[in-house]
Amino acid sequence: MPRLRGREVIAALRRAGFGIMRTKGSHHFLQHADGRRTVVPVHAGETIGPGLLSKILKDVEMETEGVARWL
Repeated sequence: MPRLRGREVIAALRRAGFGIMRTKGSHHFLQHADGRRTVVPVHAGETIGPGLLSKILKDVEMETEGVARWL
């Protein structure tokens, strides 16, 4: 999986049915209609590390291939 920026992850999750509930600073809180939720940091010019991306995918119960489909 390529390194992704926060905005790219948010765009993929929005295509998957997640909506932005709120933001606090640079952190965007997203939730799906079925209750799944996660937090994605958006820092200008920075990519999300593999550990955090893995945690985000675990939170939203999605595999790496699943998010690649929405990119």
